[in-house]
Parts: sequence; C-alpha cells; structure tokens
Amino acid sequence: MGTKGAFSGQILVVILLLFTFSAAGQQIVGQWKTIDDETKKERSIVEIYKVGDRYAGKIIKLQRSLEDDPDPVCDDCDPDDSRYLQKIIGMEIIQDMAFDKSSNEYVDGTILDPESGSEYQCKLWLSEEGTLKVRGYIAFFYRTQTWLPFSITEE
Repeated sequence: MGTKGAFSGQILVVILLLFTFSAAGQQIVGQWKTIDDETKKERSIVEIYKVGDRYAGKIIKLQRSLEDDPDPVCDDCDPDDSRYLQKIIGMEIIQDMAFDKSSNEYVDGTILDPESGSEYQCKLWLSEEGTLKVRGYIAFFYRTQTWLPFSITEE
C-alpha cells in the first residue's frame, strides 16, 4: 500500500473514532420537555444535570391552565420526604442516576411524580431520534414516557 492508501486508512480510523466518541458521549444533560401521556400536551420543562458521578433532574417550568395553581407544592408527597410541601418548580424529581456503559442507560436512581407524590425506580436512555426515554417502575410494572429536547429559543 502506498502513502496515499495509508493516509486514506488513517482518515477512516479518525472518522470511526470520532463517530464512536460522539455516540458514547451523548448525554442526557440539558433541558427536556415532558409530554402528558393522555392529552399529548406539554407538562413541564425538566433540567437534567450532573452531580459528581451521578445525574439528577429538577422541574424548571410548569405549563398550567388558568384554573390551576401557578406555583403548586407537593402536598401529596410522603411527609417523611424532604420534598413534602416543597414548591414543584425547582423540585428535584430525578435523583441518583448512574450511567451504565454496558447498556448505555442511566440507572439505579428514582423519579418522583409530584402530582401523585409517588416515587419510582427509574431508568433513562436516549433514543436514536434524540428523545429521552424515561421509565418509572415498581417491580414488573412500568410506564415509559418520551421527553423531547428543549431549547430556550422555543420560549
């Protein structure tokens, strides 16, 4: 193989490495739009961020109708939970997620539904379409939502 062939091979290796790093480097960090399962309307904006080697997420905005309390608290949360009676806007609803390289998922954490006050085991992963899959579960029962990337320019 001449110099030209070796150079082409090096370019191919660099391209493959860049693709590998970009796919492995995809993260959930950022802002996500939650969608109601039944109405298909936007419910909230959740910001996911890194805390040490773990990940967490908090509600930064709620979509409310005129008859709803514009700044509700989690009065259905467990009274032993530090989030009990805390304002939902600013509340950390995703806690203690760890990235599992073998499955390319974020696992071992919890997610809180502030509307019901229920907390569930949680798993998060990015779909090929760039959406965030959010699964809350208890034992074998689970529900998976699709969250959409949110950009400040959407406001």
